[in-house]
Amino acid sequence: MIGETAVIGARVRLYQHVTLGARTPRGDDPDRPRTRYARHPIVEDDVVIYAGTTILGRVTIGAGAMIGGNVWLLEDVPPGQLVVQPEARVHDHATDWRPHDG
Repeated sequence: MIGETAVIGARVRLYQHVTLGARTPRGDDPDRPRTRYARHPIVEDDVVIYAGTTILGRVTIGAGAMIGGNVWLLEDVPPGQLVVQPEARVHDHATDWRPHDG
């Protein structure tokens, strides 16, 4: 999903289920025409955003940055940076995890 005020540069690759969304409401008022606020991300040139990523708010993803899969992002990313989520960990079911009783 790409929000109405998102800005997407040249040669940007977006994989499936990427959201470029807003963190604030649209600003609709029944007594006046709708006002548009720049509420969605700016994605600069040559950025790659992998599957399942959610980027919310008027943040800027700098040129040449790479955003890994399933990342939840609410802050600017400098040009050329790599952003990934923490690695999943395997827990021993018998010792590390207990179901909730009740």
